[in-house]
Amino acid sequence: MSTLTNRERIIATALCKETDRPPYIAFFGPWGETVERWKAEGLVGEDWSAGLGLDPGFVNVNVNLGFSPMFEYRQIEDRGDTMIVSDAFGVLQEIHRRHASVPRFIDWPVHDESDWEALKRRLDPDDPARFPDDWAERAARYNEGDAATQIGFYPYGLFGTLRDMMGVESLLLSFIERPELIHAMMDYLTDFWLAIYDKVAKDVRLDAIHMWEDMSGKTGSLISPRMVREFMMPNYKKVKAFADARGIPIFSLDTDGDCSQLTPLFIECGINMLLPFEVAAGCDINEYRAKYPSLCILGGIDKREVAKGKAAIDRELDRVRGVFGQNGYIPALDHLAHPEISWENFRYFMSRVREMVFG
Repeated sequence: MSTLTNRERIIATALCKETDRPPYIAFFGPWGETVERWKAEGLVGEDWSAGLGLDPGFVNVNVNLGFSPMFEYRQIEDRGDTMIVSDAFGVLQEIHRRHASVPRFIDWPVHDESDWEALKRRLDPDDPARFPDDWAERAARYNEGDAATQIGFYPYGLFGTLRDMMGVESLLLSFIERPELIHAMMDYLTDFWLAIYDKVAKDVRLDAIHMWEDMSGKTGSLISPRMVREFMMPNYKKVKAFADARGIPIFSLDTDGDCSQLTPLFIECGINMLLPFEVAAGCDINEYRAKYPSLCILGGIDKREVAKGKAAIDRELDRVRGVFGQNGYIPALDHLAHPEISWENFRYFMSRVREMVFG
């Protein structure tokens, strides 16, 4: 087969077609704390990807898919080592002052229908502030570049965005106690995003639509497949119809945890690329490849093993070696590189992936 461009290769891979080789990208980069560690270990500057010889990969279209305007960031209380703050998403939380850690979430902007109606004022798809002032120039660069152009990214998805608006416990209870509210929020957000996507598609050649959900845990989906089918699948099918009508070939979705219950439903909706296949939750991409030959798999390489050194990295790559030689696989970690991964081990991991991709 002749050599493909990066964009051609990613699209063909997502469609599980034959390619000259897998894409060589680092879809999941490092956490901020990981970069700080790497700088102490010899990384010069902030661009950790420089020198790795990566393909252009994906580029996200820079438009605002969330609140406009955002909430005002406010410090509510100083507690010494921690602070109570209200962030740009309207979430009240306690954060550590000196180092990154998981916040203690206290409250969210949506509790009931009246809160949702008030919040919708920040979700006007026709707000011109959603597009940067230099949109025409950016659109030209997207169209001229060799990266696959993607619309949709973290933290925007149906379950994922509602969780950030309501909190996970309230959201899960609301599927039972306030189903009309969940329907209204998911239906509105879908139409809201599609209205923005339509504006983008008039100027930009789009290759991918992405949904961020993170709706699975270590033991499976946080909601039942029946709930997914009732509340989410009609909207996924609406997004897929939009993509098909505009010739957008890739519809991808990100959910951590064990996604085995959800994968058949995602495929039924037309989602053709799934990530990140978290190994700690029991996801084995060898099994997924055999079971779902038409699904593009991105990820599935255990980030924990990369922290253990070269021998562990070699064993982990040997475990998934068979998937590298099959259509429809994009090599990647199963999440962001955490701070236990040294700069030396990460570079060794990427060099081994490069050997497998090109060799």
